[in-house]
Amino acid sequence: MIVTATTFSQEEKAVKAIFDWALTDTTAYHNLRLLCKNHKGRITGTPEANKAVDFVAELMQQMQLDRVEKQPVTVPRWVRGEAEKAFIISGQNEKTEVPVSALGMSIGTGEKGLIAQVIEVQNFKEIETLGTKNIAGKIVFFNRPMNPTLINTFAAYGGAGDQRSQGAAQAARFGAVGVVVRSLTTASDNFPHTGVMRYNDTIPKIPAVAISTKGADLLSTTLKNNPETQFSFRTTCYQLPDSVSYNVIGEIKGSEFPDQIITVGGHLDAWETGEGAHDDGAGCMQSLDVLRIFRELRIKPKRTIRAVAFMDEEVAQRGGKEYARQAELKKETHYFALEADRGAYMPKGFGISAPDERLEKMLALQKYFEPYGIDDFVKGGGGVDIGSLAKFGTPLSSFIPEMQRYFDVHHSGYDTFEQVHLREFQLGSAAIASFIYLIDKEDL
Repeated sequence: MIVTATTFSQEEKAVKAIFDWALTDTTAYHNLRLLCKNHKGRITGTPEANKAVDFVAELMQQMQLDRVEKQPVTVPRWVRGEAEKAFIISGQNEKTEVPVSALGMSIGTGEKGLIAQVIEVQNFKEIETLGTKNIAGKIVFFNRPMNPTLINTFAAYGGAGDQRSQGAAQAARFGAVGVVVRSLTTASDNFPHTGVMRYNDTIPKIPAVAISTKGADLLSTTLKNNPETQFSFRTTCYQLPDSVSYNVIGEIKGSEFPDQIITVGGHLDAWETGEGAHDDGAGCMQSLDVLRIFRELRIKPKRTIRAVAFMDEEVAQRGGKEYARQAELKKETHYFALEADRGAYMPKGFGISAPDERLEKMLALQKYFEPYGIDDFVKGGGGVDIGSLAKFGTPLSSFIPEMQRYFDVHHSGYDTFEQVHLREFQLGSAAIASFIYLIDKEDL
């Protein structure tokens, strides 16, 4: 048998070196643990969030990057308050406690809480059909689940998300006094999954909570057996004036085109019900690891590689908007941007939004990743924090990990460091660093 020697290109050798390094060094994973365990509760505007800012800035300083900056951002300040309490009341002595979580930016019920008859609906059209006669004075229970038949769980999330973000405003139009929303998760568990909601200033504001999926199923069953069932919940959340926080920026200057910037980032803020491990401490640490891997392997990029830990993705998205605003003021040239905000599960590939002539070349990078089982390179990508860069014509990309488990933890108390698998996390770091390396090296 004749064995033919394989000749590897410079790019293939570099990608292997990146994977080898990332898979044998656990620094980023250790940093994620410190972030999660020492800086919980880092929802935007809180002292915990600003301590996390200092932690990430210190990590960047220790890496001896060419520049580290804390970019000021004015952010909202919402306070959850005391632990929420909720009960299904189906009779005089039949009272069952269920897990709920106040939705971000919701008003509270007040000290005494709220109790009223509850009515179950699936969508906004059903509310309009029921009208004020049937809705006024009641608590509206939105019980539409994420569509389990959709393989793309992010599409399922998007399809059910309006009831969380707009449910209170829609129900209040017809006189509802409160809203309970089925948690946006494909899991059946007792973790309520929170998230931001929006009021309409022309409509009265009513309190809103997410209920765990098991709690939602119990409430729905109880209502079928007794349509007169009541629901009681107490929340003490409130809003304070805006405060100042920061995007954290670190960069390696480009050797040939330093004025062309490649951004890779995640968001540092996280719902305080968990530790913000998958959403999105992991994305921040993987983005920062791109710079660390480049430094350790002595890769000298042609363009400036900038890692950004964005602030305020979860509530008002002001960090990404301010980053783009400053880019415009400084007349920066943003060559490419990637966001990692889908968790740290097994890497599958990248989504890319770019002009056709650049898109096809970027999609062709798949060949370098096939040896690592990463082959899902698709048209269409970006992220909330980098979305504002699109106005400059910047190609945008999203890191795509395996998605079937992400919404088990998303926005819940289950999103802890222990749910992040070491090897999957390291493979993600390697994939992102390799992708950024190739975009820069091949002038894509």
